[in-house]
Amino acid sequence: MEFELIAKTFMGLEPVLAQELTQLGANNVQIGRRMVSFTGDKEMMYRANFQLHTAIRILKPIKHFKARSAEEVYNEVNKIDWQQYIQKGKTFSVDSVVYSEEFRNSRFVTYKVKDAIVDQFREKTGERPNISVSNPDIRLHIHIAEDDATLSLDSSGESLHRRGYRQESVEAPLNEVLAAGMILMTGWKGDTDFIDPMCGSGTLLIEAALIARNMSPGIFRKEFAFEKWPDYDAELFDTIYNDDSQERPFAHHIYGYDIDMKAVNTARLNVKAAGLTNEISVDQKDFKDFTQPAHTAIMITNPPYGERISTPNLLGTYKMIGERLKHHFVGNEAWILSYREECFEQIGLKPSLKTPVFNGSLECEFRKYAIFDGKMKDFRTEGGIIKTEEEKREMAQKNRFKKNREFKKRLEEEEENEGGDIRSFKFHSFERNDKKEPRADRDRKDYRSDRNEWRPKGDRGSKRFDKGPKRGGKDAKNKYGRFGHED
Repeated sequence: MEFELIAKTFMGLEPVLAQELTQLGANNVQIGRRMVSFTGDKEMMYRANFQLHTAIRILKPIKHFKARSAEEVYNEVNKIDWQQYIQKGKTFSVDSVVYSEEFRNSRFVTYKVKDAIVDQFREKTGERPNISVSNPDIRLHIHIAEDDATLSLDSSGESLHRRGYRQESVEAPLNEVLAAGMILMTGWKGDTDFIDPMCGSGTLLIEAALIARNMSPGIFRKEFAFEKWPDYDAELFDTIYNDDSQERPFAHHIYGYDIDMKAVNTARLNVKAAGLTNEISVDQKDFKDFTQPAHTAIMITNPPYGERISTPNLLGTYKMIGERLKHHFVGNEAWILSYREECFEQIGLKPSLKTPVFNGSLECEFRKYAIFDGKMKDFRTEGGIIKTEEEKREMAQKNRFKKNREFKKRLEEEEENEGGDIRSFKFHSFERNDKKEPRADRDRKDYRSDRNEWRPKGDRGSKRFDKGPKRGGKDAKNKYGRFGHED
């Protein structure tokens, strides 16, 4: 049976997410603002959580209603039969996102929804369900835009950008969903080498490898919220989890470089945790020493902006980037995410495409540069293409940037409501004795810091990583099983 679903994402990534959903087989795919709606069955909902690279969370709407007052919100929520969603003894939480003149405080809406649910249980059963913020059994999400309200079940739980492979982080890490969206925007699918000369903790590198191999980003996750639902189909999800039939070999290589040795070590740790050391290599190198790669490559990078993270000579850094690209990346494409126009100006190259993208609350641009030898006039005379016809059409669209700015003022409020969606979290690192048994799956073991070892936690979900020869026998467990404990 098909039902309505909503996939949330970042501003600017909606078309990429819509394309992913279409390829996944979703029906009635429609782009909205920072979301894409679609329809599908339970399997589609599981796959959307497990396989989408650019979704922050997947919501299953329960009810749409008018919310013109606090009383109306309470009454509409109270009309729902909550016993079919929240079983006896189970906990729940409510997350609110509100853009409304009537409701100035999202927490007020949260309390009204909680009150309506708790009051109904008291009246019907004499008992009230408990509310848990940290680890609830059922997560609810209410979205109010003016007087239109949608109340949904949150099937994801933790934001889907928290893949589970990040062992350690650097300052201002790039969000995993944004990194994947940037890569998919370029159209790269693993058909050339991939380079990030300012790789930081390696997020772009790992997301590129997952895309190149067509691996599901949910493979490292410990759990999804739908696994606690009353109608959870464990057998169906195990089938999805263990299906590697769509994975593909990657014939090229992914190269990461950073001037900071701490960042290099962090990236290497994360790459190892993701089991992608065959696809990715990370080395210490200053971008000013970058030389022409031996093979055709795409470069995607996220240099410092001078906001959350900076460099002693910011404009000089961007001038150096332009010079290295012009003289040592000939015949290739470079894509750069940045924030300041004056930084882009220092690059000194004409972009083929400018795409507005929000990195947190920063209104950034993702620019494409086609690097050629000699003068542009000569390059075009010889049949070179700076902009494709599609890129020309996209660049010609008026108000491509302005249409997104009306939402910029709302981002800080939404950050307050959904901090996990907007910000990248810093995972705590730990020392691990590699002689001990690696973590075999997302639930089966707990890391005991006092003993420096993994301890059994039952056999739930053990099929998923202990797959034997199908994933390459002994190496398979190392490849998919070595991911870290999350605090």
